[in-house]
Order: sequence, then C-alpha cells, then structure tokens
Amino acid sequence: MPGSRREVSELFPGVQQEVAHLCSLPEIGSAFTWLRAQEPQFVHWQLELARIPAPPFGESVRAQWLADKFCELGLESVYTDEVGNVFGTHAGYGHGHVSLSAHLDTVFPAGTPLNIRQQGSRLYGPGVSDNGAGVTAMLAIVAALRALSIRHALPFLFIGNVGEEGEGDLRGMRHIFSQPRWKDQIHYSLVLDGAGADTIVAEALGSRRFEVIVRGQGGHSWSDFGAPNPIVVLSRAIHAFAQTPVPALPKTTFNVGVIRGGTSVNSIPESASMRVDIRSTSMAEMERLERALRQGLDKAVEEETRATEARTASRRRPFGLSYEVVVIGNRPAGELYPNARILQVIRAVDAQLGNAAQVQRASTDANIPLSLGLEAIAIGGGGAGGGAHTLQEWFDCNGRELGLKRILLTLLGLAGVAL
Repeated sequence: MPGSRREVSELFPGVQQEVAHLCSLPEIGSAFTWLRAQEPQFVHWQLELARIPAPPFGESVRAQWLADKFCELGLESVYTDEVGNVFGTHAGYGHGHVSLSAHLDTVFPAGTPLNIRQQGSRLYGPGVSDNGAGVTAMLAIVAALRALSIRHALPFLFIGNVGEEGEGDLRGMRHIFSQPRWKDQIHYSLVLDGAGADTIVAEALGSRRFEVIVRGQGGHSWSDFGAPNPIVVLSRAIHAFAQTPVPALPKTTFNVGVIRGGTSVNSIPESASMRVDIRSTSMAEMERLERALRQGLDKAVEEETRATEARTASRRRPFGLSYEVVVIGNRPAGELYPNARILQVIRAVDAQLGNAAQVQRASTDANIPLSLGLEAIAIGGGGAGGGAHTLQEWFDCNGRELGLKRILLTLLGLAGVAL
C-alpha cells in the first residue's frame, strides 16, 4: 500500500526510526495533549486574523498583527522586512535554519465585505481557510514550542510572507530567497497553505502570465474601413497559438483568460488586449509556449498588415500597427529529487501517524526554493476547507489536531533533536 509504514521503513529505515523515537518522547506526548486542549484559542486566532483585510499588496495591518503575536509567544529577533514579510526565530543549537512559513495575503480586493463567523466547528468567510488555516497552524506550533522542553539542533525560522496570491507573483518568498542571508541559511522550507493533511506538494508547477496589447490607429467603421483592427490581430494570434501542441508529460497547459478592447460597435479600436496563462512543471516547455505565442503575434500582425494594404492600396495611409507583451506573472518550476531529506521525513511522519498523503504538484510559495534546487514542500494546516477564493469560503476545525502533529513532528525531524 503506497505511503504505508512498511514501505517507508524499507526505503528510509533510519528516518523512520528517528520519527518513531520522537513520538516515544514524553515531551512530544505532552505537546500533542497541549495542542488538543488549545483548539478554542486557535479558533479565536483564526477568526481574528480573517477579519483583518489583506488584499494583494495591502497586507501591512495583518503583518503587524502577526508580528505582535510572534512577540507575545516569545519568538526572538522579530522583525518585518522591506517588502512586508514578518520573521521570528526559535533558537536551536546548530547552524542554519528550518523555516515554517504561511502567506498572509488573500485574493480578495480592498473593500471586500469580510463576514467572518463561526457555526459549530465550521468557520466561514473570505480567506478563513486560504490562508487563515496556514497562519493559524504556524502560530499553534510557535505556541507549542514555547511550552515544549525539548532541544532541537537547527533553529526554526517562522515567516508570515506577503504576495503569494495572483499578481503578487510570490514576491514575498522571491525576496526572501534573493537575500544571501536566508538563501544560504534556510536548509529546509516547510510551507503551510490552506487546510488538510492529505497532500505533499513536492513539485512546483511553474507559470508564466502575459498581457498582450495590440495597438493601431483606430477610426470609424465606415469612413476608416480598412484600417488595421487590433481585435482582429488578437483573433488571428489566438487561432495560431491555439494550434500549438503540448505534451501530456510533463503536463503543460495554456489559456487565454481575459480579452478587452474597443469602445463601440461602430468604432475600429485603437487597442485590444488579452491575458494569457502558461503552466508546466518544465521550464523548457513554458519557454517553448512563450515563443509560440510571440510567433503567433508576429504572424497575425503580418497577415493583418497585408490585408490592410490590400484594402487601402489607393489611400496609402500609415498603418501604425504594433504589439507589446508584458509579463504579469512568472512562477518558476522545480521539483525535489526522490530521496530528498524533507520528503523522507514527511513520509515517515505520515506513516507514523497512519496518515495517507499523496505527493502532488501545485503553484505555492515552495516554487521559489524548489526552483533554486533547495529542499521545500508545501502542506496544509489540518482540518478541512472549501470554497477557496470565493465569498463562501469555509474551514472545519475537525481534524486540525492531526495536521498540527504532522507539522510539529516534521519540523523536529528536520531540525534534529538531542536523543
């Protein structure tokens, strides 16, 4: 049975023994009991957090809230960097760090009504699970460590990062790993994103997003008939791009998600635009699709120019047709090598807890360290959630305890403890 304790023991017997020993320590048993008893406090934090708006590029109030909580819970060296990421450390006796991070931002724009409420074990409202569940789980681990009398080797670095969602384009995590201080010091990155305990994101789904803008001289549909039409250029380009073959493995996709342009039915538009999304686990495939998109645009401009010349041969007017491709998102791809220590530990922890979890690919904050060849995974904060990115989002607290045990054991397994 995939993911069973027997399979993991055969693959990584030493790691499985380490995790089993961790679970036998009385301090770990006390920590598990403590986590179970503190669920009302976790719910309070989650509701309080979700009521603080954190729209894209507007996370500062929530960041301050988290910094205050880090200080209250006894973390050291708490600070906020220049882009808004919040840091706090829990000392160890080794060199380097294991990071535990959760993104602070939501997809909801400023002014979105935040009707956050609780009904029984369920919490409702925008962002209550993504990423209220992740941030709350991180705080729960910080609080547990404060009460846990066990020494670990590598220090823990706790991070509330900005800019994970949408056009934030992983800016918080991108900034962190552009700093030599952290790129060279974070040995393992454990990312908390949303709810659940049944997945391990170990493959970074890369994406590139573009806004394509085609410009022309515009005019009246009658008197200026024959002038180049940016909407027609986009249509030709989309048709050409849509013929691009994509492989099944590595899975690669493309999408035209937004088209804008024109002012009235009887006007030749001066401009038109579209937004294009390209995704793959292969950087080479994304680059190939980007080339195909640009080639399709070149062909479309050439065809529309020839058609315009034929329609307006007697007038000899300048055409002024051009296009621009603006990058609005660039998430790198990457994946762990099969025997990575972080993957061994999380699989051993799942086997020890009797938890079934599948390795998956997704686009998360883990994309950045994975693309740099560093060890990172993304997992959920426990419980269950649904309706992500909608006003009907929800989180169910049942099952949070399993998620928290999983996070704590993984952190300690990666850091190393005094055995």
